[in-house]
This record gives sequence, structure tokens and C-alpha cells, in this order.
Amino acid sequence: MLSNQIIRSIRADLRANVDPKAKESFQRFFKEKVSFYGVRSAVVRTLAKKYWKEVSQLDKETIFTLCEELLASDYTEEVFIVSFWLPLFVKSFEKSDLEIFERWIDTYINNWAKCDGFCNHTVGDFMEKFPESIVRLHVWAKSNNRWLRRASAVSLIVPAKRGKHPDMVFAIAGLLLGDSDNMVQKGYGWLLKEASRTHRQEVFRYVMEHKDVMPRTALRYAVELMPHSMRTTAMKTEKSMHAR
Repeated sequence: MLSNQIIRSIRADLRANVDPKAKESFQRFFKEKVSFYGVRSAVVRTLAKKYWKEVSQLDKETIFTLCEELLASDYTEEVFIVSFWLPLFVKSFEKSDLEIFERWIDTYINNWAKCDGFCNHTVGDFMEKFPESIVRLHVWAKSNNRWLRRASAVSLIVPAKRGKHPDMVFAIAGLLLGDSDNMVQKGYGWLLKEASRTHRQEVFRYVMEHKDVMPRTALRYAVELMPHSMRTTAMKTEKSMHAR
């Protein structure tokens, strides 16, 4: 079967391109144990582009089946290939595909790199195509799965960078505000940071209103792009709870 041949070829190419230095340093970027080959990102991208020429000719069901098989392998580089492919396929996305993407995140995503790689563009582009579906992120933000909670924020990163959906940005930040998970804190802090590119005063006002309950990690990310005076004001510790 063609799809099986493609998977075998991808994995053979990944094994052939293992970089000993990359393999040695990869794990240090993660607190949890991750599965990886040790292939540099630029090489993974080149391989993804190479195979997309073949994959793009297949029907949607087969493409999604290939993507799920790569996701299920648990290898981070294989997830990166999926994250490269699917944004190229956005014209074929249907509203019901969000259920598939949600299931994939809930089932297969288990580190920040997979989460961000998949959500920034695949889910982000989906939300741009079907903006009425953005409200589903409220449900993700309340999930028991830390990666769905992070996904609720990082799926809005690209639109937020362009100045879109500020109300949703603050709504998601509000739902995640007191989250104790460091990965979630970094996710919504990053979202606020990107929103500050075009809505600086609104983000600053939000941070100042919530700084007494916002974890230090999220706060630091949120004000990273602001002028020094605003960062200093926002980061000024007034209550010991910031030490968490």
C-alpha cells in the first residue's frame, strides 16, 4: 500500500539523517522524557517538503491517516512533519475536522514542541478559516489535559500576532490565569506577548489588573516586548505570591 511505503521511507530518511550532536542535546529542552531521532529541524523540514509532493496527490482520508500514524509513533520529528504538511492542506479543511485535531492533541501530544508545532499553524489556520469555531478553545482551556489547555492559548498565537481576536485572547488568558502548570503559564503568557504587538496598552492594562494573581512565569512572558519602563512596572513585586 502506498501510504505504508511513504511511512517506511520517511522513517528510513529520518534514521539516515540523525545528527549525533542534535541527538545529544535534544532532551535538555524538555523536563519530561521525549522520543526523538535526533534530526535537526531544518533537515526535518526538507524531508517534509520532499514527501509532501507525493502526499499532496492523495485523498484527504489517506492524508489524515498518514498524519495520525506519524503522530502515533511518538517521535517528535514525525509530529513536526505533520505540522508542516497540514497547513499546506488548509483549503481542504472542513469544520468537522476540529474534532479530529482535538482528539489528536488529547491522544498524541505530550510535549511543548509537539503542541506548539501542531497548534500554531494547523489549528491556528483552521480557526482563521472557521472563526466561529474559536469558542471551542474555551472547552480546551478547562480540560484536564495540560496540552489541550496550552493548545487553547498557542492556537491563537499567529492570529494574535496580526492583531486579531483580542477579546478571545483575554478570555483564554482569564480561563488559564490561575493555572498551576508551568507549560500552560508559558503558553498564555506567550499569547499575551504576541497580542501586545498590536494591543500593547490593552495587554499592559490586563497584566496590571491581574498581576497579583498571575504567576510570575506568565507575567514575564506577557510583558517581554514592552518598553523597559512598562516591564519594570509590571514586574515590580508587591505580593509574595509572585514567588510561586
